[in-house]
Amino acid sequence: MTALLTPTVYTIDPWDPSYGVAVAEELDGRESTAGLDYDVEVPKDQWRPIAANRTVPLPSSVLFLDGVRRIDAHLWVHGVGQQPEQGLVASLAAGLVCCNGVAEVIDVKVDRSLYSPVETATDLVTAHARYGARLTKPGPNGLMAGVQRRLAELEAELSAEWRERGTDDDLLVVDGPVHQGVQLPRTVGYVKTHRASYLDAQHTEVVASLAAGERTPVFAMGTEYRKHSWYLRLPGAAETPWSAIVRLECSPGLPVDDVVTLADVTTTVLPTLASTPHKDPRAPQNLVPIGGLERQLRHRLGDSALLYRSLRSAALRAR
Repeated sequence: MTALLTPTVYTIDPWDPSYGVAVAEELDGRESTAGLDYDVEVPKDQWRPIAANRTVPLPSSVLFLDGVRRIDAHLWVHGVGQQPEQGLVASLAAGLVCCNGVAEVIDVKVDRSLYSPVETATDLVTAHARYGARLTKPGPNGLMAGVQRRLAELEAELSAEWRERGTDDDLLVVDGPVHQGVQLPRTVGYVKTHRASYLDAQHTEVVASLAAGERTPVFAMGTEYRKHSWYLRLPGAAETPWSAIVRLECSPGLPVDDVVTLADVTTTVLPTLASTPHKDPRAPQNLVPIGGLERQLRHRLGDSALLYRSLRSAALRAR
């Protein structure tokens, strides 16, 4: 006979979740700059901007994978010690949009979960959604790391499922870094914000000198987890050294010739999809298909005010 779990007692924090948690810590998203190899495509002392290769075969379709997250409420988990433990509930969505003349959203996954460091925490069931309990490390950083890890899992599931369909003439662009351990062909990570400088001063000057539609040579970076990467400048740049610069990366297991081909393909394809400031404040880096997909995914998350009210009602009923 299966033992029934006693529902956990929760208190929903009245602090508006759109402002974050009332007690917060700074997150450090920097990656290691160790293990740089500049000689992957050209010798280190011959680095220069590389223009788009117009002879490279282009994919029949380009797919963009992205995910969005929303904190639906902060809460406190009672009954596990003298003081309640901090937690949160979040709605996540990951999706794929295919561009082959038209842009079409072809798959979406939605997840609603409750994150806390309490091993005995149970699901929180409301009138409109069920938030499955997930264990994280304590504190704001631990909670947000759990949310980001779950979003990465959703995105990895979507990308793996698409590759299992056997499509062999496409390019898959993942918004953000390629996840560690993921080995997918014809797949690049698209990093549009820069929290760390990976190159030394001499090679950073090559990035700053890129014209629109030019890229750097491919380089490798990392120690335990290595990956190939290159920088690309999109059109519509302001007159500042790193304006409209994005970084692309791919799995380390690919042959160098395939990596260079991917770099050439992205240099030809992605500049044509750059957004404009009057349509997207994150232009040009937030590519048009990604911006459209994000809007669709946020719609799939549902009404935040309705979900918040149902969360408070469910927590009160369980007390």
